[in-house]
Amino acid sequence: MKSNTNLAITESSHTAKEIASQPRLWKETYQSIVNKKASLTSFLNDVYKIPNLQIILTGAGTSAFIGEILQQSFSRNTGVPAKAISTTDIVTHPRDFFQQAVPTLLVSFARSGDSPESLATFDLAEKLHDVIFHLIITCSPEGKLTKAAINKKNCFVFLLPEGTNDQALAMTSSFTSMTLAGLLISDIKNIAQHEENVNKLAEFGKTILDRYATELIEVTELDFKRIVFLGSGPLKGTAKESHLKVIELTDGKIICQYDSFLGFRHGPKAGIDESTLLIYLFSNDPYVYNYEVDLVKSINNIENFMYSIGIGQCLTKPAELNLNLTIDLCSGSNKVSDDFFAICSILPAQLIGLHKSLSLGLVPDSPSKNGGIHRIVQGVTIYPY
Repeated sequence: MKSNTNLAITESSHTAKEIASQPRLWKETYQSIVNKKASLTSFLNDVYKIPNLQIILTGAGTSAFIGEILQQSFSRNTGVPAKAISTTDIVTHPRDFFQQAVPTLLVSFARSGDSPESLATFDLAEKLHDVIFHLIITCSPEGKLTKAAINKKNCFVFLLPEGTNDQALAMTSSFTSMTLAGLLISDIKNIAQHEENVNKLAEFGKTILDRYATELIEVTELDFKRIVFLGSGPLKGTAKESHLKVIELTDGKIICQYDSFLGFRHGPKAGIDESTLLIYLFSNDPYVYNYEVDLVKSINNIENFMYSIGIGQCLTKPAELNLNLTIDLCSGSNKVSDDFFAICSILPAQLIGLHKSLSLGLVPDSPSKNGGIHRIVQGVTIYPY
């Protein structure tokens, strides 16, 4: 890890390197899509012309959360109804999600492409749909999913830059780069207009790594037992990935929750206690932000908790939030939409997970002491359908 990231960890840690590499990889991912624009556009335009088409965004674990972040972006940018369904749901209940007569574009997100559910979902889609197309967004050219799709006319494999294929257990750069790739591909016709958004995203990422890393490391020295991540819209998907990242990197020693701001009021708020760290991912939409501020004020007035962190862009009236740490990524009047902000706002959770793992005496690259979790899921038997 380079010293200018303020991360006190050796160069041997894949996790630390992969976290630090993200701003650079986002720019490389953008350029890769620009280079593939013609072939992507040709493939997708033919697919989008099909009447009654639907889009299913899929993946397992972290890769499934990408679909949850992007489903509204795909619907809005393509004009085609899109929904996120994890491969782990599809494999056990394929007929609940695959309807033979409904033309479908299956967008698969896969770091390695070797998860058994990923390949099984591909095969089930081929069997259960009369008209099926696949867009595979992956980090590995050697994955089983890539090899299954590469020579098929109904498939397009978009391979991300080599550095996105994380070697550590926890997905970090692969998650953010695949999310960015999906977001940009959903609006491929306007790719040139998004260069500024990608540059801003990289700037925000560097700001978190350079300016706020030390404070986030200090937070991990607190004796918290629980973390709650809250986000609205696409940021709820980031909250979900944040909670998994900390659980993975701390080997389950830190209990995590996630929810939307409004959803948290309906029961889950009971999970707050004196050992809880609260992390708010604030929307850039003033309408949404009103609801978020109301919840923060409510928690501040009623609940006892250990510490609170807010992450946002040019937050209005931040003093009213009474946060212990405010990560306000404000650069002039330029902001990015919540779709893009969902990508960089995962970095604080990655840093907290990394350094809490170290403080607990774990090895971040392979934090599971009993070997219960692996970089590629093991022990899954795929049965014939």
